[in-house]
Amino acid sequence: MGPFKRYILIAFVVLSSPRVANAQGSASYYPWSGLLAFSTNPRKAIWLDTRVQTNSLFSSLSVDLLPLINLKRGEVAQWYLGGGLRVNPLYRIADPDARLITVDGYSINFGVRASPFPQKRQIQIALELNPYITDGFSSGVLKSHFGVAYVFRKREKSKDE
Repeated sequence: MGPFKRYILIAFVVLSSPRVANAQGSASYYPWSGLLAFSTNPRKAIWLDTRVQTNSLFSSLSVDLLPLINLKRGEVAQWYLGGGLRVNPLYRIADPDARLITVDGYSINFGVRASPFPQKRQIQIALELNPYITDGFSSGVLKSHFGVAYVFRKREKSKDE
């Protein structure tokens, strides 16, 4: 296992610990990229984003695992950076001789989430640049993602409760 894969595995284990798993989270949709994303609390310093393609055949269904680090967090915007690993857990449908989990490629993610509505800060606009390279380092592409996110927050208890 290469050092980059080890880094992703360690980050995944840390971020999926019971303490982090019970934390607040968010759901995002990137309509032009066809991505549905779920993440741990994006307001934390380090968070995990997982993305699933929604416009793909099952045999080419890839999942992105992205540990992200917030570079700057304000009330209106947060800037983040991270690396990612794209895996394909269902590739064995198309090729029975494939590895159990096929690694498709790697990415670097740089983005911003902006909360444009003062009364509804949990609604965010997400914009991201995403250089991506295939597993064999034979080709790559610069992707951009534009979408909307909703951050789930714990309900505050009222004085009556």
